[in-house]
Amino acid sequence: MTSVANLQPEPAPILACTISRDVQNFELLIDDMELELGESWGDLSFDDAVVFLEQPDARSLEFVAIAVNAEDEADLSRITEILKQAKGHGIKVVLIADQVSPIALHQLLRLGADDFVPYPLPEGALHETIERIRKPAAVQIHAVPAAPRDPEPEATMPHPGFKAKGDRDAVVLPVHGLAGGSGASTFATNLAWELATVSKEPPRVCLIDFDFQFGSAATYLDLPRKEAVFELLSEAGNSDSDTLLQAMLTFNDKLHVLTAPADMLPLDIVDSEAIGRIVDMARANFDFVVIDMPKTIVTWTEAVLSRAHVYFALMDLDLRSAQNVLRLVRALKAESLPHEKLRFVLNRAPRFTDLSAKSRVKRMAESLDIAIEVQLPDGGPQVTQANDHGLPLAESAAKNPMRKEIQKLAKSLFELNKAVESAKN
Repeated sequence: MTSVANLQPEPAPILACTISRDVQNFELLIDDMELELGESWGDLSFDDAVVFLEQPDARSLEFVAIAVNAEDEADLSRITEILKQAKGHGIKVVLIADQVSPIALHQLLRLGADDFVPYPLPEGALHETIERIRKPAAVQIHAVPAAPRDPEPEATMPHPGFKAKGDRDAVVLPVHGLAGGSGASTFATNLAWELATVSKEPPRVCLIDFDFQFGSAATYLDLPRKEAVFELLSEAGNSDSDTLLQAMLTFNDKLHVLTAPADMLPLDIVDSEAIGRIVDMARANFDFVVIDMPKTIVTWTEAVLSRAHVYFALMDLDLRSAQNVLRLVRALKAESLPHEKLRFVLNRAPRFTDLSAKSRVKRMAESLDIAIEVQLPDGGPQVTQANDHGLPLAESAAKNPMRKEIQKLAKSLFELNKAVESAKN
């Protein structure tokens, strides 16, 4: 006769654990864990985690979610040990952070956390994180060397080939996307390259990626992300122009690039004074400084705006862009900031023959009380392909209509600046 015990279903294996001082401080995390894992997850205190992670039962864990808030910063050493312990056993680590200081957050990320989610959890964020960490590691395209080799020495990376003299006074051109997917990073990267190749004796140009979380300049130019960038940001108050140049890389020996950091960092990891100093150092050593800004308005946006000669705002022909234009202009006016520096750029602008759409553009500009001074045609799939291959459009699709328009803009900026310099002399 079958025993009653055999009729009882076996408990579901524990696939994940939350680790925190008190999980009740993270009620949204509890709800999302139950939604994603049902009963296949558990909760551990910091003390319990140290013991459990050494047990055989911990080997079935797919990941642990370490949840910390500002009160836990005093206990950071114990949390870092738990993180190292989990990584040592091959367990993925998701960091859930609520109002943790940028320095503490970066320390935890550098120790090997596989992903970071801010708290309160954005809708669907935990689900997306779990999907990412469950994906198998991407297959490497390049052949694996027969024997391990040391990382590429810093000296062999393409650094700027000139010394900082502080003898320039650059034109500062920030680029700000007013909505997701507006093409701001593509525009900034290609504008910088067109300026760097505008003539037989081109100006000295740098591209600075200030989107510390999702910056794409390194991807679009196939450049590595250096640890020196974080060091520059951390010590900006004590850095000099030589430090800035050492943190930069060059693309095709013509364009100098300060990429986003290797790790995803909070946008407030630096303050206005630090950002202003970086821009000032770049301005003193280059002729043009193109800055790819994050879509978020942060405390140091004012530092960039105040130094900008022209502040490009990328938008699409849609309602969300129109609403964000109004919000941005209203915010700048409320703080008495120089909103007149804004130059609106319409991406994916209608063709010349599309009279109906061009009429919409005109009505949109009139209703927002702005001038749309640059209209970029839709570059089509060639734009995505160029970005994926890490090449500017000029190098991969020179006849692309979007590239031609950016080239025209770069030439006009170069000639205008040349005329101004001649007038000064």
